[in-house]
Amino acid sequence: MLALFLVFELWPIVATVFYSFYNWDGFGPLTDFVGWDNYVEAIGDPAFGQSFRNTFAFTAAALLIQLPLALGLAMVLNNRALGGRNVYRMLFFLPVVSTTAVVGVVFLILLSPVDGPVNAALTEPGVVDEPINFLGSESLALPTVIAVDLWKVFGVTLVYWLAALQTVPRELLEAAKVDGASRWASFRHVTVPTLIPLGVVIVLLTTIQSFNAFDIVQTMTAGGPGGASEIVQTYIYRTAFDPAQFAPRYGFASAIALMFGVVVALAAALQYLISRRVRDSR
Repeated sequence: MLALFLVFELWPIVATVFYSFYNWDGFGPLTDFVGWDNYVEAIGDPAFGQSFRNTFAFTAAALLIQLPLALGLAMVLNNRALGGRNVYRMLFFLPVVSTTAVVGVVFLILLSPVDGPVNAALTEPGVVDEPINFLGSESLALPTVIAVDLWKVFGVTLVYWLAALQTVPRELLEAAKVDGASRWASFRHVTVPTLIPLGVVIVLLTTIQSFNAFDIVQTMTAGGPGGASEIVQTYIYRTAFDPAQFAPRYGFASAIALMFGVVVALAAALQYLISRRVRDSR
């Protein structure tokens, strides 16, 4: 296990740190040492700043939209009086087990401004006069990809909340009902306090998950149009591997990857500390 860790985990990190201080195209010896120049260039690159903002737009959408919607739906599906609730759970989880590349291609077809079913449903009844280019518009590409990504991973957060709801003691809910508490009062004073420790963990997991949008972005827009939907991962990929580049820049891409990794690690550490403090306070 130690050997596997050293080969597949530690060595790539060490190599990335090393490469980040060189101007290297992936071929030949490492001779052009540039120090911190790659980092300085990345920080000053507007495209890098845009990709960072877009990446955290995915995180904001996950925390502000996905989390509360998943909790609300989990409350509904956790109701034992709901018939066929296991079927509904399965249906909401199906997108999670679908291949991301296939999902991206399917939505490319659905949202096509030429003959896509979505535009047909909007133009034929006269809802809009002209087809909407969801993925070709700089103002719509990012929200569209975010919406597809939320749909794809929504089932994961739903399962998290469903598992957390199983920790709420039913006797407390029944006692609150006997005392005449409304559903809202029971949710506020019984369910929420019980969910807080696991809820913090779910927030952490959802945040980390929101950083894994490379597949869907690369499949649907490849970061376009004009970088409007570029995220840090696609920016790294384009810098290092895109054949449209005059020459690969592995050193520059390594510097970007390290900076992004540090930011993600700090975000995870912060949420872990908050989670630990919440648990210790109970």
